Amino acid sequence: MIGVSIVGGSGYSGGELLRLLHRHPAATVQQVTSERFAGKPVSRTHPNLRKVVDLKYCTIGDLGHCDVLFLCLPHGEAMRRIGEFANLAESIIDLSGDFRLSDGEAYKKWYGREHVCPEWLPQFVYGIPEISRDELITARYVAGAGCNATAAILGLRPLYRSGLVEQVVIEVKAGSSEAGNAASDASHHPERSGAVRSYKPSGHRHIAEIKQALAADRVYFSATSIEMVRGILATCHVFMGKDLSEKEIWGWYRDCYKHEPFIRIVKDRSGIHRYPEPKLLSGSNYCDIGFERDTDSNRVIVISAIDNLMKGAAGQAIQAFNIMHKITETAGLEFPGLHPI
Repeated sequence: MIGVSIVGGSGYSGGELLRLLHRHPAATVQQVTSERFAGKPVSRTHPNLRKVVDLKYCTIGDLGHCDVLFLCLPHGEAMRRIGEFANLAESIIDLSGDFRLSDGEAYKKWYGREHVCPEWLPQFVYGIPEISRDELITARYVAGAGCNATAAILGLRPLYRSGLVEQVVIEVKAGSSEAGNAASDASHHPERSGAVRSYKPSGHRHIAEIKQALAADRVYFSATSIEMVRGILATCHVFMGKDLSEKEIWGWYRDCYKHEPFIRIVKDRSGIHRYPEPKLLSGSNYCDIGFERDTDSNRVIVISAIDNLMKGAAGQAIQAFNIMHKITETAGLEFPGLHPI
């Protein structure tokens, strides 16, 4: 069994990791940290794990050695202690944004501060298995991708491989769990309930990941919070260099994803579920992708949906973990989602 520990386990992503790893056929959870809840049972913050997981939180200072350390810390914290964490584990999978970009100057531009250890950036593999599988096989350090970036990148990748994309405009609608479990004015129920709130119409840091992963240039991105707990729906308006047939587009998506266990192409002719929607993916590691041609222009509308806490965070981290250890890629991730919910 592979011994794993979770740093920062009291948040939503940490809770999902614990839920998945506890039932994983090849992993044993050794320790879970929370500075605030040290000494308390993990079910204190994750009541869904009552009578399932009997671990108690410890502090980071109490961590022992393990095979794999999962980091679920706020942005900026992992890089400050990366040397310490590297001494505690053979491998690290970081779910924050600290090591997603390969260049220190790009990090400074998009995160608004200097990276404290830029020499570590080239050591991390970007953690979307569908684009980094070969590198993940031999990786020691993995940077989990941003949830919005994951939905956009997976939806757009087949079109970008064609070399015909001129520009893309992405609108993401996101559930409240994307912001984490720290309370704020924005998450206060009277303010959040019923809201459709644009929170980052330009300059979102996930643009940097999208450009880096797709070798893209003209990428425009906006994000909107809606009244949903889990889920991301990315609607991508892709302007192509020529008019394309439905058959051509189908072929690109089929060729790109025909062997991918967690990508589902959704394009039914009728019915309320003829396009991807995040509600159907709750708790699952799938990314559902659909598309439609605009018959009046060279625009292709790509619609991509994920559960932000699964394929956008913990589930994708487990998928990378499986690849790194040459385990069946779907191990611990077979849950198909709920309907209705």
